[in-house]
Amino acid sequence: MLMTRSRGGAAFDLFNALLMIALCVCTLYPFYNIVITSFNDPTDAARGGITLWPRVFSIENYKVVFRNDSMFHAFVVTVARTLIGSAAAVLFTGAFAYGISKSELVGRKLFLMMAIVTMYFSGGIIPYYLVVAKYLHLKGHFPVYIIPNLFNVFNAIIMLTFFRALPKEMEESAKIDGANELRIFFLLVLPVSKPVLATITLYNAVFHWNSWYDAMLFGGEKLLTLQQILMQIISSNSNVSMIASQLGYGSVTASSLKLATMVITTLPIVFSYPFVQKYFVQGVMIGSVKG
Repeated sequence: MLMTRSRGGAAFDLFNALLMIALCVCTLYPFYNIVITSFNDPTDAARGGITLWPRVFSIENYKVVFRNDSMFHAFVVTVARTLIGSAAAVLFTGAFAYGISKSELVGRKLFLMMAIVTMYFSGGIIPYYLVVAKYLHLKGHFPVYIIPNLFNVFNAIIMLTFFRALPKEMEESAKIDGANELRIFFLLVLPVSKPVLATITLYNAVFHWNSWYDAMLFGGEKLLTLQQILMQIISSNSNVSMIASQLGYGSVTASSLKLATMVITTLPIVFSYPFVQKYFVQGVMIGSVKG
């Protein structure tokens, strides 16, 4: 009986392993195919049939992308927006969550309720546009990517849950030594909050990197982002052909240039995951059922 169970367990483990491998292949292959096709000769790629590696290796697509001045400028804007926006949002949201985590804060339940209400109700896109463009005068200025996205209620709740779990004795000992709330927050609380900080930073970085709608509304030509250019390329084949012909790459097709742009706009944020992976699982599990 014991041998039968062990054989059955081994067969089940093998089935699980094969199933997970098949799911990984099905999930990763489409992106892998985009990458290898983007490195294939554009004219040859139009024939199709590229499966495991480039049939005719070429970097013509990437030459067109990187020689486009608007693409390079958009890359700089997107990187700056992601770095500054993520850091500012984490700091602002963390400060709110840290304050709300204090039971002695007067009106903290009211502040938290006001924040939660915004998760379910909003004024709509027209009032939002009027506030940002007309009253805050942020349209066409870089802070339009930063200030409206400083606070996220969901992220604040995650950080609030983490801060509440910190030992109160740690802060009490710091107060005995003469530290005020600002010193405690920056020098004591934040250094021991790496899991939740890494998680919220990743959430904000992905949002800023992939955001294009607010860039379309408020950015203008001077503040184009990578995702906005990608949307323009996908929706306008004539624009793609015009860019390629102007740069002297007539053989580049609209489809091949789209693939190269997709790779450039996706890989940086994908490569950021391994650096926060060791904190990410722990940060995501904050607030889950504890046994």
